[in-house]
Amino acid sequence: MQALLCLLIFSGNHVQAQGRDFVRQKISEHGECRNVAITKTGGDLMLYGNNGWAATGCPQSLTNALSELNDEEEYLSDVQLTENGRWIVLYGRNGFRWNDIPYSLERKLRECNNEGEIVLSVTFNDDDDWIVITEHYYSASDDAILQWLKEGNENYGMLWSACITDDAVVAVFAEGYQYVGNVPDDLKTALKDTTLDVFRLKIAGSAWFFSDVNGSYHYNM
Repeated sequence: MQALLCLLIFSGNHVQAQGRDFVRQKISEHGECRNVAITKTGGDLMLYGNNGWAATGCPQSLTNALSELNDEEEYLSDVQLTENGRWIVLYGRNGFRWNDIPYSLERKLRECNNEGEIVLSVTFNDDDDWIVITEHYYSASDDAILQWLKEGNENYGMLWSACITDDAVVAVFAEGYQYVGNVPDDLKTALKDTTLDVFRLKIAGSAWFFSDVNGSYHYNM
């Protein structure tokens, strides 16, 4: 599987190497990290600056897409990567690159583009569960997830972002957070104590990361 590649690639202001230690090193080196994609077995990456990235163990198709977008000086907004190596990149003003995403999610994203609706966050897992958050509304793969998000919306205000894994969901609202499934207790404590205005959040097993829109971050990876 391409997600287990052990290549070392240097080009411009992006790099892929092996080992999560490398991603942590790059986060420390740059002093800011806007976003990450982390998995338990399928690779990890971080985004910094406008379109810089560093990755380890990720599918070659994903790193190729990131390299092309970097060369084109596109703003890299978000990357989602599943344990099975499926991925999506959100860039620029509603630009998308993807590999093997659920068909219903693909239809929703094309619908958003046709409507001129700006997508803020996309997340999905290998069970084809997904959430799309735009400037004016949010959508989900089924009514149970949608109802869960609505309850959080009523309790904590506007939905900003979400992360779905194969065994957990975390949603970030303007005034709080909502969890279900296997969510680490130390993440819940960190979110309770943080002074950051959290916008992005990712989890993978016991590993987690969150950041504000300026790239200030906190993580346990």
